Amino acid sequence: MAQHLQDTTTLQNGVKMPWLGLGVFKVADGEELVLSVKQAIAHGYRSIDTAAAYQNERGVGQAIAEAMKDNGLNREDLFVTSKVWNADLGYDATLAAYEASLEKLGLEYLDLYLIHWPVEGKYKESWRALETLYTAGRVKAIGVSNFQIHHLEDVMQDAVIKPMVNQVELHPYLSQQPLRSFSKEQGIQIEAWSPLMQGQLLEQPVLQEIAAAYGKSVAQVILRWDLQHGIITIPKSTKEQRIIENAALFDFQLSDEDMSRIDGLNRDERVGPDPDNFDF
Repeated sequence: MAQHLQDTTTLQNGVKMPWLGLGVFKVADGEELVLSVKQAIAHGYRSIDTAAAYQNERGVGQAIAEAMKDNGLNREDLFVTSKVWNADLGYDATLAAYEASLEKLGLEYLDLYLIHWPVEGKYKESWRALETLYTAGRVKAIGVSNFQIHHLEDVMQDAVIKPMVNQVELHPYLSQQPLRSFSKEQGIQIEAWSPLMQGQLLEQPVLQEIAAAYGKSVAQVILRWDLQHGIITIPKSTKEQRIIENAALFDFQLSDEDMSRIDGLNRDERVGPDPDNFDF
């Protein structure tokens, strides 16, 4: 169990990945983005999650370069994730997309590269490209995003290398228990995007009651619930105070009873697209 902001879990290939990171979904490239990433790193975050589709890789790269200089960090101190977009799926296109992401980020490698969505008929070729990048030592770890159990089973039929991470929408209203159980059996690390349901859970009565009992915010309770379930989590914020608050998770522990109460909130309710019914 994570005891500190910089604590890591070990992926199936031995690579260490921080339990908590900063997500930058829907943060436009520009000054606010650069500042928030720099603030997160200054306050101890070591994992940054972006994607080609977010169109902010240049700003993330600028922030990383400046933050490393400001905080005396080496590239190896940070864990950077990006994702190949649907339009770039296919073997050659994925290889080219990886080079494009590296160029925008100003980095020589990524710590984790993911297939963003399971576009039918295309993701297997992209997975083959990720295996090529990984085998060549160009990326430290490879994985997928928004894959359901049947997508994972399908990709693993032909895969030489098993996905190391599956990043999915996951929060108390969408707890993804069957997917989590399957992934655990397969040694695939689950990572939560939109862990706070884009703010929709902050007024949830049960979560408010639990938060009050611990003297914590609802956001802190949800993120702690993630960590205690062994789920990597990447809350998004551009506000420095919220970035600090989201990382203040290591001075309390939810009881088994409260974990169960939060588990019981599941409604299989999404705030993002359904991977099986998404107009790719």
